[in-house]
Amino acid sequence: TEKDEDDLINFGLVHGIDYIAASFVRTGQDIDNIRKVLGPRGRGIKIIAKIESHEGMENFDEILAKTDGIMVARGDLGMEIPPETVFLAQKMMIRKANLAGKPVVTATQMLESMITAPRPTRAECTDVANAVLDGTDAVMLSGESANGDYPTQAVEVMSATCLQAETAIHYNNVYQSLRNAGLEVNGPMETAEAVASSAVKTAIDINAKMLVVLTETGNTARLVAKYRPEMPVLVLTALEQTARQTEGFVKGVVSRCVGSMIGTDSILYRATKTGKDLGWLKKGDAVVAVHGIQEAKSASRIC
Repeated sequence: TEKDEDDLINFGLVHGIDYIAASFVRTGQDIDNIRKVLGPRGRGIKIIAKIESHEGMENFDEILAKTDGIMVARGDLGMEIPPETVFLAQKMMIRKANLAGKPVVTATQMLESMITAPRPTRAECTDVANAVLDGTDAVMLSGESANGDYPTQAVEVMSATCLQAETAIHYNNVYQSLRNAGLEVNGPMETAEAVASSAVKTAIDINAKMLVVLTETGNTARLVAKYRPEMPVLVLTALEQTARQTEGFVKGVVSRCVGSMIGTDSILYRATKTGKDLGWLKKGDAVVAVHGIQEAKSASRIC
């Protein structure tokens, strides 16, 4: 609509937003239209397609190919398709987004009772945990934190539930499943993805405690996160927008800005220091590093 275009141009571009969550995306053309409105000034802005309709479900593959991320918006979707099938739609969208290496958010009514109650129902905790087990990159609160009586407690419960769910994941199996299914569905990997996949496998094999990704655009970070490493991923970038776009939305990623991407040794020194400061590393721990620019991979040990 004209109002949407005005919001994108006179608010989004002016204030340097990182993401646009587009509601009721029905076809890939909707994504093209948003990019056209954003133009060259908005080329760094990422688009999240909210799938909330039957038509969006039917055209999901086309939308996924053009968007930067997916939001499984279950509230309105549950009004458009039979509610007993929403869980199948959720699993399908998460799986396909995982195979495409695109971040996916699961949202709506996750801890709905905590709008007015200090504790969630057991079913809500199970819902959050199952989204994690399905492979979602992020889970999102809505009314619970926007206008609920217990916003802080809702965040704490959701975080604790996600952490507990992640302990039930066998990460090596997840890696093998994603790799094998990706090759079957998408065919041979591009070089950058092959490097990212190998870095994750190396980290698993040597029991690395941290993965370091040096990236300008964030693409290498997303490729590494696609393979769901168990260890945390530290992203170092010279671009503040890349740091903002990767942390919190790409699974397992913590981002830091560096003044320059020149001087790999000094950057890796900073990475290991950051890992120690965050409590991830101690003397003798292995670290795997991936350089997105040169598509190079290395392994090192903390001294």
